[in-house]
Amino acid sequence: MEKTEWYLEYKIQKNRPGLLGDVSSLLGMLNINIVTINGVDDMRRGMLLRCETIEQIKRLESILNTMDNITVTKLRQPKLRDRLAVRHGFYIQRDADDKKTFRFVRDELGILVDFMAELFKQDGHKLIGIRGMPRVGKTESIVAASVCANKRWLFLSSTMLKQTVRERLIADEYRTDNVFILDGIVTMKRGSEQHLQLVREVMQLSATKVVEHPDIFVQSSEYTLDDFDYIIELRHHPDEEITYDVVENNHQPFGNSIYNGFDF
Repeated sequence: MEKTEWYLEYKIQKNRPGLLGDVSSLLGMLNINIVTINGVDDMRRGMLLRCETIEQIKRLESILNTMDNITVTKLRQPKLRDRLAVRHGFYIQRDADDKKTFRFVRDELGILVDFMAELFKQDGHKLIGIRGMPRVGKTESIVAASVCANKRWLFLSSTMLKQTVRERLIADEYRTDNVFILDGIVTMKRGSEQHLQLVREVMQLSATKVVEHPDIFVQSSEYTLDDFDYIIELRHHPDEEITYDVVENNHQPFGNSIYNGFDF
């Protein structure tokens, strides 16, 4: 019988010596294997478990609910956020009102790259937007995540190294296992009709597309924010406001750096 994975998270009510050993021993008696274990946020512990039957999980839950020193907060088949929480030791922040918006700060680039890499590994259409101020690490994180996911990345528009506004792709570049990256500001402010047509073609592919500055991208296109599967916000610090005033105030014609030296 094929084993399935489960995510267990519990809050420690009283952190007495031997508590983890008691939980581990219980799992062993139930023939449930611990795949990964880590602390998750303050006074919480998360575990990835593997077992053969759901009856084992039901028995585990029943026994854990009788223990006074812990309170089970999650016992479910693992989601992506659960796996990352165990791997990195904390949960990534998600917007309370918009569940598809995830927030990171620059100090969390490691988990951001890991998060995007897991998204890139998934097959099929995926449209991801990433917001952030200049030099916060947006493009670098996308490229790093592509490497981690063993995916080839292609810039449709970018200012990472030099001005990039592509108007055509060669046949091999239309592969659905590529990660297509575009800068929403460059595309909408500088893209020719040929470039915009290429963007439309790529948007129809069953592949991963990542749009930097999605709010600018949707202002002058047929797409809306509802079309995005995920929105990522990256800040230098938690209280930083993401604003596009700097772009509007420094609008320049084509050149080596079209936004007054800022690397968007």
